Amino acid sequence: MSEHTSAGTTATAEDPSPETIAPRSPKGYVPTAALAGFGLYTALLTPIFGGLSVKIQDMVGLADAPALLGIVTGAGAVVSSVVQPIAGRLSDRSTSRFGMRRPFILFGAIGVFFALIGVALASNFVTLLLAWCLTQAAANFALAANHTTLADQVPEARRGGVSGIIGATTPAAILGGALVLAVAPNDFLRFVLPAAFGLLTSIIFVIVLKDRVRTEPPTTPLGIKQIFGSFLFDPRKAPDFGWAWLSKALILLGYGGVSTYLTLFLGSSFGMDTDEQLQFNAIAQVVGIATLVVFSVVGGYLSDKLGRRKPFVLASGLVIAAGVLLSAASPSFGGGGLAVLLVAQAVIGAGAGTFFAVDQALCISLLPNPEEMGKDLGILNLAGTIPGSIAPLLAGVLFIPLGNALFGGGYTLWFSIAAAIAVIGSLLVLKIKAGR
Repeated sequence: MSEHTSAGTTATAEDPSPETIAPRSPKGYVPTAALAGFGLYTALLTPIFGGLSVKIQDMVGLADAPALLGIVTGAGAVVSSVVQPIAGRLSDRSTSRFGMRRPFILFGAIGVFFALIGVALASNFVTLLLAWCLTQAAANFALAANHTTLADQVPEARRGGVSGIIGATTPAAILGGALVLAVAPNDFLRFVLPAAFGLLTSIIFVIVLKDRVRTEPPTTPLGIKQIFGSFLFDPRKAPDFGWAWLSKALILLGYGGVSTYLTLFLGSSFGMDTDEQLQFNAIAQVVGIATLVVFSVVGGYLSDKLGRRKPFVLASGLVIAAGVLLSAASPSFGGGGLAVLLVAQAVIGAGAGTFFAVDQALCISLLPNPEEMGKDLGILNLAGTIPGSIAPLLAGVLFIPLGNALFGGGYTLWFSIAAAIAVIGSLLVLKIKAGR
């Protein structure tokens, strides 16, 4: 008997590969997976891309906000980095009759909802920090299982296109969150409305998902060694996966260099108050997401059509770097600075759209062990969460204060460094030998 089978069926093959389990995507999977991803990321990213920065500005003022925002988002990203690979490994081993991934998605989304209520009600920095760390923990239980369903449900030949569709939900969530932040009448609703939406969409996905069910328990126990093994792989045995991981991490670090600090950048460099920051942030996200969605779909389609992944990932990182550099230069254009900043957002969106569409498909093709997809995808997702823990601390605690002290241009210094990091990440794609 196989350890894995589709919900409600019995398998006879020995440990079938993901391709055998899902020769074609089950009906309803793609739209509901995309919807759930959109909902979960709306709940998680709305605070990151504006909600937290405005709340912290209201608490401590614009001058002290960068460092405290860095501490909060950095601590949350550390929690994310710890939780996600563990959750992936636990879902790989789950024998729940409801499926391997469903319980993690559902209960994770419920946890996000209540934790974000805590964020909304926080009246001091310590409470805000704790509530945000709980939010990240719950979100990454849900997202670890959600991400793994792509490898469970979609055959290799279609992963580029499906990855493009699902990948587009991340920037779309940033846009949706920016619009909520701009129109929500109070601080409480800025956090709770996205949280409720994330819970609703996850419930819909859980109902539709034809999840895999593990009919036999794992043959090896889950001990401390196995848990810490959730964070590790041997790059000597899987060098291509190692280079893909590092490339992804550096490109995403560069991408996040502008996005996390955009509202504070508007306040510091363009003199906007918090309401003006949120309103312009919504406009900037509309511009950036428009190009991102277009290039995500087109990039995924062309990648599948040409059978190539690496050239698209390389080009996308370089385009992101160009947009980040243009953002750094925007205040020097005087009265036209905001227009230049919008152009920069469009450029970043074009690069990010292509990257999100193609990079995940490339990385999935390089997974070291098909029988531990949850674990390996959890490690892969650390390429996004680890930069998320490092970047806010580098930016808010080190480079922005340093730049302000040296020449009054903290954000210019940080954006320039982020662009350089993205370029390095792009060039590392050339180290990958397998794939095309």
